[in-house]
Amino acid sequence: MRNGNTGHDGLPEAGLRRLREALEAHVESKKIPGLVALVGRGEETHVEAIGTMRHDGGAPMRRDTIFRMASTSKPVAVSATMILLDECRLRLDDPIDQWLPELADRQVLKRPDSPLDDTVPARRPITVRDLLTSTCGLGLDMTAKDSPMMGAYFERQVYGENGWLLPAVEPDEWMRRLGTLPLMYQPGERWLYNVSDDVLGVLVARVTGRPFEAFLRERIFDPLGMKDTGFHVPADQLHRLPPLYAPDPQTGEFAVEDPAEGGHHSAPPAFPSSGGGLDSTADDYHAYFRMLLNHGKHGTERILSRPAVELMTTNRLTPEQLSAREAWARNVVHLAHGTGQHGGWGFGMAVRTYRSDYAPIGQFGWDGGSGTTTYADPHHRLVGILLTQTGMSTPDSARAMHDFWTTLYQAIDS
Repeated sequence: MRNGNTGHDGLPEAGLRRLREALEAHVESKKIPGLVALVGRGEETHVEAIGTMRHDGGAPMRRDTIFRMASTSKPVAVSATMILLDECRLRLDDPIDQWLPELADRQVLKRPDSPLDDTVPARRPITVRDLLTSTCGLGLDMTAKDSPMMGAYFERQVYGENGWLLPAVEPDEWMRRLGTLPLMYQPGERWLYNVSDDVLGVLVARVTGRPFEAFLRERIFDPLGMKDTGFHVPADQLHRLPPLYAPDPQTGEFAVEDPAEGGHHSAPPAFPSSGGGLDSTADDYHAYFRMLLNHGKHGTERILSRPAVELMTTNRLTPEQLSAREAWARNVVHLAHGTGQHGGWGFGMAVRTYRSDYAPIGQFGWDGGSGTTTYADPHHRLVGILLTQTGMSTPDSARAMHDFWTTLYQAIDS
C-alpha cells in the first residue's frame, strides 16, 4: 500500500521494497504473527500491513489495526504536561508538593539496594522538571529485581498486579502506595525508568481537575484526529485489537499475555497509565509525530508551542545524568534486546546524542515492550512506526524493529 509520488524528498521504490522484504521475513519465520509499518516523509506516506492478527491465522493485519503502545505511550502522554507549561499553569522548577502531597518530605535510600529503612532526608523537593526528565528518584530497575525497593513495588502492588506492569488501582490509591516508599536517589540525581511518567498523568489530572484521558482527548487527540487513541478499546472496535503475545523465552511458544476480549484494554482502566497504557494506530501516531516535526503545528492549528516541542525533543539530561543513563543502557542491552541505546532523554522520550546505529543524532521517540517503535528524525523530516503484537519476552520483535530502522535508513539516499 502506498500513496504519493517519489520526489527528491520522497521514499525510493527499491529501498521500500527491501524494507518490505526484511519485514516479511520476520512474519514468514513464524516468530511474529503480523505487523504494521508506516514511513512518512514530507507529504508521502508508505504503509505495510503484513501477516495476521493471531499466531494461528485468522484476520489479516490492516492499516487500522489497534495496538497496545506500552512505553511508546510516554512521548504522546507527556504532551499534556507541556500544555500546562505553555499556559503557565505549571512551571518547570515548581515543587510538586501542592498537587502531589504524597511525594512531599521524602526519605532517600542511602544506597539504591539499601533496606527500605536505611535512609536520609531528601535534600530538596521533587520538581515538575524532575518528573519530565525521569529524575524524580523513583523508577523501575529490571536488572535489580531482588533489591528491597523493587520487591516493595510488587509487594505493595504499586506495579505488577496480575503480572502486568501497569498500576491497577485508582490514581489516589496508587499515589498513597507510592508515598509509603522512599526514593532510590536524591531528586534530580539519576535518570530512572517509568515511574515519573505515571506520576505525570496524576499531576495533570490534579492541576486541571479533569480525568487525564479527557484532557488529552480535548487538547491532543481530537485536534490531531487521533480517533483511535485512548486508554482502552471500545467494545465495538475490539475486533481491531489483536491479542498480545509473550512468547516463551525457552521454547518460543506463543502465550497470550493479554487477550482482546476481557483483557486489560477492553474496558476503561482504574489508572490511565501515562507510562504505558495507550492504545493507538500507525496513522494516529503519525499525526502526533508529524506535529512534533512541524514544531507543534497541525495544519494551521497550534497544538504545542515551538519551544515546548524543542524542550521535549532535545536532550535535557546533565552530563552526570547522561553518563548514568548510557551506562544503564549498556548494562541492560541483553534484557532490552539492544533497544534504548540512544544517550539522551528529553521529556517522555529518548533523544539520540551519539551515533549508535543507522539512525542519526537528533532522532527522538521511544520503544514499547509490546513490540512497538516510533521515532521522528528532524534532519530527514521522517517518521517511522513499526507496531507488532509480540512482546519483548524474546528478541523477535526487537530484531524486527532493528531491521526496520536499518533498511529504512538505507532507503533514504537524500
